Amino acid sequence: MTALCDRTGHDLAAALRAGEVSAAEILAATTARIEAVDARVGAFLTRTGDLAARQAATVDARLAAGEAAALPAVAGIPLALKDVLTTRGVRTTAGSRILEPYVPPYDCTAWERLAAAGSVLVGKTNCDEFAMGSSNENSAYAPVRNPWNLDTVPGGSSGGSAAAVAAGEAVWALGTDTGGSVRQPAALCGVVGLKPTYGLVSRYGLIAFASSLDHVGTFTRDVRDAATLLSAIAGHDPRDATSLPEPAGDYVRGLEDGVRGLRVGVVEEWLSMEGIQPGVRDAVSAALDRLEGLGASVVPVRLPHADYALSAYYLIAPAECSSNLARYDGVRYGARAAGAADVVEMNARTRGAGFGDEVKRRIMLGTYALSAGYYDAYYGQAQKVRTLVIRDFEAAFGQVDVIASPTSPTTAFRLGERTGDPLAMYLSDIFTIPANLAGVPGISIPCGLADGLPVGFQLMGRLRDEATVLRAARALEDAIGFAARPPLVAGLPA
Repeated sequence: MTALCDRTGHDLAAALRAGEVSAAEILAATTARIEAVDARVGAFLTRTGDLAARQAATVDARLAAGEAAALPAVAGIPLALKDVLTTRGVRTTAGSRILEPYVPPYDCTAWERLAAAGSVLVGKTNCDEFAMGSSNENSAYAPVRNPWNLDTVPGGSSGGSAAAVAAGEAVWALGTDTGGSVRQPAALCGVVGLKPTYGLVSRYGLIAFASSLDHVGTFTRDVRDAATLLSAIAGHDPRDATSLPEPAGDYVRGLEDGVRGLRVGVVEEWLSMEGIQPGVRDAVSAALDRLEGLGASVVPVRLPHADYALSAYYLIAPAECSSNLARYDGVRYGARAAGAADVVEMNARTRGAGFGDEVKRRIMLGTYALSAGYYDAYYGQAQKVRTLVIRDFEAAFGQVDVIASPTSPTTAFRLGERTGDPLAMYLSDIFTIPANLAGVPGISIPCGLADGLPVGFQLMGRLRDEATVLRAARALEDAIGFAARPPLVAGLPA
């Protein structure tokens, strides 16, 4: 029998409405799992047990009052939030010492909508500082460990959310994706990670890293849960100037329509490039064969400027980071260094002590790229490359409906393996970054194991066409039938 905390959200929602289980019982199972494994995984920075208990009790009261049919799909389901998403009255650190004491006076829109729908918040998850990293080793507090192998990374920057869902410490979770920070950790942890179209989910209340690249995304156990969670958080928000002016859709509708007749594009150079782990290539190739077996046509497609996407990203993202992080000056909120003689020294001491090495590296890179005499040569050129990448996607989607690729070139690597080589770390996002530059939706689903660790399969789609991406991912997920569980939790009692 599967433990409540290991079941899907839609399965638990049906059981709640049928009176087979209570929200308090689901929360108790999730809390017990956190107590059993999180000392080893390190997924959470802040636990919200009292808040969760009150939220679960509210849902149970509505069920007792006969309101089961009126409950939203997310009601009563334990959720974790990446600690860059603000929560009123709950500490929000962005994984940084500079925000260690910060308690926001407002909720981010995504959580505001989930809270109104009866979601149960179990805690805020660990992450790379200000979402800058691909391994979750840049957290100022401690690294997160992958439940599949505690000596390996969970991916980043949303590694805490991915690990929490993989380990059963939350049924689903929210993260953020700036260059792959939802899809890459989802791949390494064997869960489903969805990055929607830029602007589909409000960024209000998201502590910004790179504003034109940041997306709020989801971690779930299956594609149906991803569609359910997206339906709850998407839709126009007047508080976000980049929010798309359209209401939320029902992304569960049409999910089971299959892929017969769908055109799936493959960038063949990506599958043959140096650096892809053989087991990853084999698992992705097998998944493509399954798509063909389901009635889709798999055809080659070109993204000729994708080779330059990584370089462009690491100019644009640091440039935006250097602007966004200028607000952390020790004056308005967060930590403040003591003993400074004047405001200039206070600012320097605060930022020097409060920011970690990777954040400092990116601030310096970004400031240099935006400086007089270098703006046109670096930042300006990177934005031109971004435009070319966008045009590449537009041309490709004139020929195909979705584009498939590996999510990550490798499975989870060992803790400390790449910390001394930032360039090797940056290459972890080589297949995910193009979708952020173009703003198109992307999803990663587990497609098998390589050397005992999960492999992620990525599907990218047209702007605002989450429906097709989710439909293709659901059909492939069903055909693959990935049911493996991390060794950390496989032996725990139900």
